[in-house]
Amino acid sequence: MNISQKSISRKEYITVDYLVENSKDLFKLKLFSDNSGFDRKIIDQNLHRPGLALAGFVDLFSYSRVQIFGNTEMRYLSQLSEEKKAESIERIFKFSIPCIILTDGNQPFPKLIELANKYHITVFGTPFSTTKLIYLVGDFLDDQFAERISLHGSFVDVYGVGILFIGKSGVGKSEVALDLIERGHRLVADDHIILTKKGEGILMGSGTNLAKHFMEIRGLGIIDVERMFGVRAIRYQKRLEIVVELELWDEKSEYTRTGLEENTVNISGIDILHVKLPILPGKNITVISEVIGLNYLLKHYGYDAPKLFQDRLKKEISKNEKEQDLRGVKYFEHDFE
Repeated sequence: MNISQKSISRKEYITVDYLVENSKDLFKLKLFSDNSGFDRKIIDQNLHRPGLALAGFVDLFSYSRVQIFGNTEMRYLSQLSEEKKAESIERIFKFSIPCIILTDGNQPFPKLIELANKYHITVFGTPFSTTKLIYLVGDFLDDQFAERISLHGSFVDVYGVGILFIGKSGVGKSEVALDLIERGHRLVADDHIILTKKGEGILMGSGTNLAKHFMEIRGLGIIDVERMFGVRAIRYQKRLEIVVELELWDEKSEYTRTGLEENTVNISGIDILHVKLPILPGKNITVISEVIGLNYLLKHYGYDAPKLFQDRLKKEISKNEKEQDLRGVKYFEHDFE
């Protein structure tokens, strides 16, 4: 099953200035050089430690990546004479390096800053260890260059499970989401959903800067969920785990009766659990949505009700008894109420 999805172009690059503005506090970056290199482009989400390049081997130097100077690089430079130190630093500065980050609280040599300003290469420092910084910055850059797609629907956190409601316009997606919010669940986004591929097999959903947590209710208009229900009713991001497709009852359509076979929908190369939910008069879609979330959690923790029922059925059939008592209770005690 395929759903309508619009691909959003991946970022080709971000600038050093963008990195600073959006992660300075997160990575505790301290600027050591001037800001003349803030307009340099970062085009690769991977990071590089230039140990071999500092030692003179630049044939495979990944100069287009953010360069990380850890204890190893700084210790190596500290053992060189001033002349050799300048030669080693200038060797790599002749390449178009985006920026340099010194880890573990290392302080830059005066020559490093002098040459960085000369070649317009920004130098930062951080108290984080090399391993931690590589993880943090790598995750940030991976997110910036990740594939993103746009979907139409309502995205709600139900018992900690990210459920995206889709369906034709006017089928009642926003109304179901609003009812879930009133029952204590949390809205991620309505109408325009942005999904970002994080790693392998994970899609993170959020709203847009413009819409945020506003909702359009037909016949009523635009409402502000955060102001109306409070901060407990919203969240800014959530992993997508289930897609619930709402559609008007169609007797020609097939709907699962046992749940033994799980259907999936492919979004950006990732298979997401797909539930087709028919709408009928008197059918409580909100409660069923809660049950979908709870049932997903049960399966996540190893309890599969359809499979358990199937096993019980096979066990009863295998008994091959001539007369079977189908009652669930073997003996009815007196009840005088």
